[in-house]
Amino acid sequence: MQTRISAGLIALVVLWGLVSPATLGSCFNTMLAVATRNFGWFYLWVVLGLVVLALMLAVSRYGDLKLGTDDDEPEFSLSSWFAMLFAAGMGIGLVYWGVAEPLSHFTVPPPGVAPHTPEAANTAMRYAFFHWGLHPWAIYGIVALSIAYFHFRRGSVALISSATETLPWPWVRRLSPVFNVMAVVATAFGVAASLGIGAAQINSGLHSVFGMPMGNVWQAGIILVVTLLFMTSAVSGVERGIKWLSQANLLAAILLAMAVFFLGPTVAILDTFSNTLGSYLSEVVRMSLRLTPFRDSDWIGGWTIFYWAWWISWSPFVGLFIARISKGRTIREFLFGVVIVPTLVGFIWFSVFGGTALNMQIFQGAQLTYVATKDSSLALFEVLNRLPLSAVTSVVATLLVVIFFVTSGDSATLVLATMSQNGNPAPPNRSKILWGILVSGIALALMMAGGLKAVQTAVIVFALPFALVLSLMALALLRAVRRDWKDEQRQQREWRRKMRTLVQ
Repeated sequence: MQTRISAGLIALVVLWGLVSPATLGSCFNTMLAVATRNFGWFYLWVVLGLVVLALMLAVSRYGDLKLGTDDDEPEFSLSSWFAMLFAAGMGIGLVYWGVAEPLSHFTVPPPGVAPHTPEAANTAMRYAFFHWGLHPWAIYGIVALSIAYFHFRRGSVALISSATETLPWPWVRRLSPVFNVMAVVATAFGVAASLGIGAAQINSGLHSVFGMPMGNVWQAGIILVVTLLFMTSAVSGVERGIKWLSQANLLAAILLAMAVFFLGPTVAILDTFSNTLGSYLSEVVRMSLRLTPFRDSDWIGGWTIFYWAWWISWSPFVGLFIARISKGRTIREFLFGVVIVPTLVGFIWFSVFGGTALNMQIFQGAQLTYVATKDSSLALFEVLNRLPLSAVTSVVATLLVVIFFVTSGDSATLVLATMSQNGNPAPPNRSKILWGILVSGIALALMMAGGLKAVQTAVIVFALPFALVLSLMALALLRAVRRDWKDEQRQQREWRRKMRTLVQ
């Protein structure tokens, strides 16, 4: 029943986008503006609360609880596990925005900062750290931990509703099936929008390296090829296709970052990392709650709140996938692996690529901000073209985007099939193939009709009600870990008492 409702909603929005993409875009743009303008404070408090909860659980006594029974061991090695969760989480986003976002903030900085100044450069890097650091990974981490905890430790199905149904309020339990429908719709449209964005950057990479023309027709061909690749990977299973591709992803990303680090302004990159990390740590609370009630500016809404809504809307997909691969890990190990380590990797990535771009812009006279403003998908390749071995690094970057694209697609296909099969962690291949064809068809149809951006906006509109769902999941998780920890402590006391009785 839930699957039929989800499919019906998806079909209605796609039909609307095909018939009247302008109307669809106008409607959802208005809804998004209302949400970010009137509920920005709510997004900020919810996301900050999730960061605090993630850090608290990681260092608390509850961190020793396992996602599974006491005898369960992790299914994947630490390196494979991290590679898969990182690729699903935001790998392709870092490649796309690693250069473009710092340049964007340098050109149009937050209120109170003059553009194209050293202060604007420092602020640009700090906000890039902020938007891609603890906060998004805490969103993913708490959603994934909630699903994994109730699935592996409590034996519930791997769905969003498994956490919320444990709360004592009848209205929450009645709405829990609706939460699952919202998760399927948001994931399907989020993946379709991501297919369009990824195809644009692959097209830019092939244009930069091989001179391929740019346009919808070429990007449609890219979507078809990549769809075939990620469906093949999804059918082969997590243990082979997704794991191998994610490991290849991580290796390619490391090689590309090392190349730019050594070929670019190495000392400036190290200075950028140190300076930005210090300013981020000193300003993170203020940035987490920053709004502009006495200034006519939409910068915070257009960047920070937009990002928070985007991460929230993606959290069902990423959270369920990370939960799927995390059986046997302790809460502490899970949160350090899902929140702390990816945050540090993101900081290094932005320091290397964003720091190099800003150094070129300020000290070498490169007009990179013009390129980033005109077409952000070309920004990375413009930086690589100004470094030695540009032909090699551009090929590696294009390959990296393709592999990230494929890993996002196959993990999303697995998640959609899992949700449509009532939480089955190993859904049949026909379900994976069906969802792969469906999301690719959505992306192609809406891209040709000009409605893909409207659907991306629609996904973010879903984030407002889903922020409340995340709050309920976090509350359910906290209640569950406290109860289970007390039960374990009671069992240990009883065991020690029995041992003392036997000894006596």
